[in-house]
Amino acid sequence: MTDSSQKPLLAVKDLAVEYEAGGGLPWKRRVSRAIDGVSFEIFSGETLGLVGESGSGKSTTGRAILRLSPAAAGSIDFDGTEVTEMGRHTPLSYRRHVQAIFQDPSSSLNPRHVVGRCVDDTLRTHGVADPTERRSRAMEVFNQVGLSTDHMNRFPAELSGGQQQRVAIARALVLRPKLVVCDEAVSALDLSTQGQIINLLADLQKATGVSYLFIAHDLGIVRHISDRIAVMQRGRLVEVGDAEEVFTHPRHTYTRKLLGATPASKPEGREERRARRAAFRQIHEAETALA
Repeated sequence: MTDSSQKPLLAVKDLAVEYEAGGGLPWKRRVSRAIDGVSFEIFSGETLGLVGESGSGKSTTGRAILRLSPAAAGSIDFDGTEVTEMGRHTPLSYRRHVQAIFQDPSSSLNPRHVVGRCVDDTLRTHGVADPTERRSRAMEVFNQVGLSTDHMNRFPAELSGGQQQRVAIARALVLRPKLVVCDEAVSALDLSTQGQIINLLADLQKATGVSYLFIAHDLGIVRHISDRIAVMQRGRLVEVGDAEEVFTHPRHTYTRKLLGATPASKPEGREERRARRAAFRQIHEAETALA
């Protein structure tokens, strides 16, 4: 269970995001809320799984945290900074600490550039001017995600879908972020590759203490990486709880519906993850106190 005495890395409270519907005619336009009243927390070294059917508001929630969709109401506190008050332009410091991994990595990889360049460009954008340092950090992160320096010199079309997703993970982690929003990060991959990527993300979390908001429509996938699970229906959270508690004693009828086609196997290593998460929280608290 979550220790309420610890300060969360991310605290979302009563978040709402609006969109216009009704077509191009002004008198037909109406404002609707894609999500409303959404509240949850994520702690250092923790994975919160956000699940729900297509159109439930999961990705909209992630986009609001990433500042890709504006918040109409509520607050997003990241490590003591109110995200909704940052103004029109997002500070590079926030981009550095909060990264994203999306469903289709090929859409964000320039087909004309070798994939190593996308990592190099990320470092350059965030002020790493020394090309030797950029090369060293790129090689390090490619090794972390199970790719070689040879892969750095390949074009996206020369890589498999799983390898492209590993490049996307490398690009997200090269900045050493505190939080990564994984939006359907494995949904487009085959089952075998899904398992490889989930295990990779778990290993990287173990090594670095990064936190994940893991967005998916499949509870079975989320169960294998999440410490806690939040269930979303029609733009609202209907249940939030410890991952195993949600699976073994679901409180909401919608959660029970989602569980209908979910494998019953219990993931191993959850207690180890809890102990590790507690250690990362202590480190985060100490760093916050020093700051």
